[in-house]
Amino acid sequence: MEFQHELIIPNEGFPFKLFLFEGRNGNYVREKHWHTSIEIFAVMEGSLYFYIDEKEYPLKAGEFLIINSNEVHSIQAPVRNETIVLQIPLKQFSDYFTAQRFIRFRSRNEESEETDRRMVSLIREMYRVYVSGETGYEFRIRAVFYEVLYLMVSAYRETEVEENALKISRRLDALSKITTYMREHYKEDLRLSGLAAMFGYSDAYLSRMFRKYAKVNFKTYLQDIRMAYAYKELLHTDHTISSIALDNGFASSRAFSREFVKRYGILPGRVERQNHKNVKKVL
Repeated sequence: MEFQHELIIPNEGFPFKLFLFEGRNGNYVREKHWHTSIEIFAVMEGSLYFYIDEKEYPLKAGEFLIINSNEVHSIQAPVRNETIVLQIPLKQFSDYFTAQRFIRFRSRNEESEETDRRMVSLIREMYRVYVSGETGYEFRIRAVFYEVLYLMVSAYRETEVEENALKISRRLDALSKITTYMREHYKEDLRLSGLAAMFGYSDAYLSRMFRKYAKVNFKTYLQDIRMAYAYKELLHTDHTISSIALDNGFASSRAFSREFVKRYGILPGRVERQNHKNVKKVL
């Protein structure tokens, strides 16, 4: 599991990042995270479930969802799906910021289903052109991209934003600096008191920031990061459980196994054996 601030790097040569969703094979969970970029998920086949502010947003083929800047969200993809993801750096909308340098979008246009269908169609066309690499595709994909931006600011932008939304966004911006450091140093002995001193907060204030704005306590957040990397190592290497545990900041293999069972309901050794079995079948 991974709970983190996500750094988004645009596709080379373009002012956006466009790709197929990594959970397309199903049986996928992405824990709570956030990023400053705007993110659009457009489902072509199958279905997904999003969770924002404790609310569930199911998506099926032909539907899309806009994730706002600094909006904490999680994703579940229990079945196979084909979903196109478009991530747009916040600066693309700078001319439309509020006086507080903020912008927010609705997920759907309640007044026009045709507008929603148009958005899905544009994102599908962007991806088709991008992967085709046809002559002049750079011009075509930019043209479609700017049509997406036009639709967003003309049909989906919220002109009135609550003060609480502004406050949460500012706090998550500040918290992002800390979570980025944690992700880079998760193998080390990280403690709340040490990070609080490093970033100029009291222990109590930093603890409240995690609980209130990231919706999780510091210890759980750190364990989520460590577990995410440990799980990937478990799936893709033949390293021992003890080695994986120590490589990813766990005190012992027992501590790692206990945390793994709590989250996934099985021992890590079973996942490893299943993975090796699947690899042999492929080979």
